[in-house]
Amino acid sequence: MIEKGKISSFQMALIMYAVVVATAILYIPFITAQQAKRDLWLSPLWAALSGFLIVLIITKLYKLYPKKTLVEYSELILGRTFGKIIGFIFLFFLLYDTAIAFREYGEFVESAFLHKTPIVVVTGGIALTCAFAVHGGIEVLGRSATVFLPIVLVLYVMIYLFLIPDLNVKNIFPIMEDGWIPSVKGSLAPHAWLSQFSLLSFLLPLLSDETKAMKWSILSVIVSVLTMVYINLGNIFLFGGIITNTQFPVFQAARYISIGSFFEHVESIVIAVWVLGGFVQLSAFFYMLVLGTSQWLKLPSYKPIILPFGFLIILFSIWSASSFQEMIHSMGTTTPFYFISIQLLIPMLLLCVAVFRKKLRQAK
Repeated sequence: MIEKGKISSFQMALIMYAVVVATAILYIPFITAQQAKRDLWLSPLWAALSGFLIVLIITKLYKLYPKKTLVEYSELILGRTFGKIIGFIFLFFLLYDTAIAFREYGEFVESAFLHKTPIVVVTGGIALTCAFAVHGGIEVLGRSATVFLPIVLVLYVMIYLFLIPDLNVKNIFPIMEDGWIPSVKGSLAPHAWLSQFSLLSFLLPLLSDETKAMKWSILSVIVSVLTMVYINLGNIFLFGGIITNTQFPVFQAARYISIGSFFEHVESIVIAVWVLGGFVQLSAFFYMLVLGTSQWLKLPSYKPIILPFGFLIILFSIWSASSFQEMIHSMGTTTPFYFISIQLLIPMLLLCVAVFRKKLRQAK
């Protein structure tokens, strides 16, 4: 193993929660609302199917090939040549996915807070910070998640609790006015975000308590979905029909908070705490990318390629979309399809081939 450190299943669940939810709560409500309208709170429930299915597939593959990641057992299942090709496709997608996550972070911080700061400075700053964490190894990420994620989760809950006087439950009615199709169409983006549970493949070999992996993975999916549902309900209660025109509803909701005349304008606190969750998410993406690449190249360590990949991530984050509007449009149209294609169909293909080969050996 290239990585000698270990994390618990609980820490793994926290890391995956950050990977999925950190940017999902910012972008998914707006994207989902374009199709689902007031039924946007139902869309994550449909998308939960992808999360559960991918967790089952990845854990089954790990049982067949213990102590191996997807990059490693691709060669064992499909042979050296085809396995290398599948590994390259998955890693190239992971590079793009990581760059998109950094771009999402940069766009939000720039538009909400640092209006005159070039986005490359924002993404470059967080990339350098994440590089230090990645160099420290998986145990640093696990401890960071243990410390930061509970704070972030409490923040998500408190935002809408403070806004209870301004919430209007009637905004949710009528439920499914146009049937269930709009909420299913709106679930496309949540499906894409939850498909990122395929990245469990890089964390399972690093667990100190593998017997609890399935339980905590499923719990991570459940909490991720419930967080999306809670945020979407809070947004629809607060904004009603104008949710379709609100790009960062969680941030806008924080601006509504006013208790007496002494507790208001808390959006800066929201950004500061959200950055903690974003740090865990981006560091996890960065770590999985360099770990998987070093395994694909058969390197003895992933640390020498951290800095080069940091520059590559920044470049890809700039190239990934020419503007914020183009990025948002692609998230609701094309992006979910190749997210699901790579992160669901490739593990499914590997599992089918692995099970077939196992039965073939047993028959012989």
